[in-house]
Amino acid sequence: MSLPAVSRLFRSALRTQVVSAANLASKPAKHHISGGEQAVAMTVLFIAMLGPSGWILAHLEDYKNKK
Repeated sequence: MSLPAVSRLFRSALRTQVVSAANLASKPAKHHISGGEQAVAMTVLFIAMLGPSGWILAHLEDYKNKK
């Protein structure tokens, strides 16, 4: 690729504008979620992510000794 072709490629890349595909809204939430509901949701989320990894780490020696 020659230098003018590369510079044209960069110019066209810089000229194009990125169009946001996200559906953003600046309005308040439609449904209010209480603090208790948020706490339950976060607890379930953390257990779902950390539970299996904790189980594996707790039983790591069992997996090593399995022959």
